[in-house]
Amino acid sequence: MEIRQLEFFVEVAKHRSFTRAAEELLVAQPAISKSIKKLEEELGLLLFNRAERKVSLTAEGEAFLKHAELILEQMTRAKAEMEEMRGLKKGEVRVGLPSMVGSYYFPGLIIDFKKQYPDLQITVYEQGTVKIRQMITQGEIDMGVVLEDMSADELEVLPFLKEEMVACVPASHPFARRLSVTYEELAHEPLVLFKEGYFQREIIARAGRMSGSPLNVTFETNQIPLIKSLVAKQLGITLFLRMVIADDPHLVPVSLDPPVFLNLGIAWNKNAYLSKANQAFLSFLMSRIKA
Repeated sequence: MEIRQLEFFVEVAKHRSFTRAAEELLVAQPAISKSIKKLEEELGLLLFNRAERKVSLTAEGEAFLKHAELILEQMTRAKAEMEEMRGLKKGEVRVGLPSMVGSYYFPGLIIDFKKQYPDLQITVYEQGTVKIRQMITQGEIDMGVVLEDMSADELEVLPFLKEEMVACVPASHPFARRLSVTYEELAHEPLVLFKEGYFQREIIARAGRMSGSPLNVTFETNQIPLIKSLVAKQLGITLFLRMVIADDPHLVPVSLDPPVFLNLGIAWNKNAYLSKANQAFLSFLMSRIKA
């Protein structure tokens, strides 16, 4: 059994087509068919049902697919680790960041990290903390920012930031002269919010439940500059981490009553291989936290 045979098998299983697999792998179709037939003979099992142009996995093929994918994944990890042992000249950090943290905490950190490791690639995925946790556990990203109290058994979480979530209003709004605003009061205001899936929406939903009134969401967008502009123009009010409007002369932060503080951490799957590139990013982040 050869690795190339497993690659052919997995690709045919993925596309349910010898032709599509050949196109994706840039290999002649007869070569793939011959390789799969040889694999079946070696195993003494039929892996595919071939009926006219339709191709489907047999029960034995379904069972073998799990093993083949695991073997190929382990080979990929082994190659990556061997490459990294030659030095941090290659590698990618795939990190999930919520909008506010990604826009107002990480840019300077990422710039400094790239100066230290210019050959490493950083890919940022902007999502809410719930989605980020899901993406980590499913292996879609290497690490990401989550709420500490949302951590799961399979996640390792390194705390790095505690920040207050505040109501944000234009200077002309009556709340601007207040030290705090209740959830009930918040629920009766026109709101400009992120789309579903962000912690901001959980706080607003809590306000709606406490007031017993339907929420008045006037606009939804994940664009922070647009939200700030609409709030400044008195279309409604919003919730942001305090850092987001720290230097904004047009908006005023007002604490919630009771106040809300988010404890944020960088999380990764403790059961998955963490590449040298990701280890370098974690070490860099920890050094900045301690500084």
